[in-house]
Amino acid sequence: MTRPAAPTSYRVAVVIARPLVRVLTKPTHRGTEHLPDGGFIAAANHVTNFDPLTLLDFLTKAGCYPKVLSKASLFRVPLLGPLLRSVGYIPVHRGTGSAAASLTAAASALAAGECVSVFPEGTLTRDPDLWPMRAKTGVARMALTTGVPVVPIAQWGAHEVMARHASMIRPVLRRPVQVVAGPPVDLRDLAGRAEDPAAVREATDRIMAAITALLATIRDETPPAEPFVWRPDPQAGFAQ
Repeated sequence: MTRPAAPTSYRVAVVIARPLVRVLTKPTHRGTEHLPDGGFIAAANHVTNFDPLTLLDFLTKAGCYPKVLSKASLFRVPLLGPLLRSVGYIPVHRGTGSAAASLTAAASALAAGECVSVFPEGTLTRDPDLWPMRAKTGVARMALTTGVPVVPIAQWGAHEVMARHASMIRPVLRRPVQVVAGPPVDLRDLAGRAEDPAAVREATDRIMAAITALLATIRDETPPAEPFVWRPDPQAGFAQ
């Protein structure tokens, strides 16, 4: 199965955004041979709010125009919201009764042969050294439900353009950014077990282990033996 053509508005948005990414970064892309022709999940680590742009640059250069699972609040931003809707991005309503709707929409896109991009951690990593932390299980549930490949993607360097938790871009040009895709994660022994919490957790951990291993090759460092576990403080609100 080949992927359907991306909407014209999506292609135009990429043409507009790519020069900005290329002015601010000097990208190195590897592993595009691991991106399947049909539907697949692109699962990446998340360090900074600039990551979506560097990941999108990687995927679209390889001919993939992904549907991205994005925070529902972004769809309420003037100009940005209509743009996200026009290119088919999928709102995620966290902590509400509508949360499952995003997985249903993603499953429909995957069944149509499209790429769906997701940051499994669900937010910026809180690991002190910026390694991937223990992820949420949504990506694994999606993978086990649909049976599509999950391609792990590691990226590094975007935090030099925009620091973690920052909202402003640093006044720097051509910072090196590496984005590397690996072979699809082997989840065959867990197929059809999307309702089994142990299987979903195992699948999640395998996906994040693959991403972390790729990142270790980029950084040429040894990651922590166990991923950082972040427990949000309900009293901290949006300051976390």
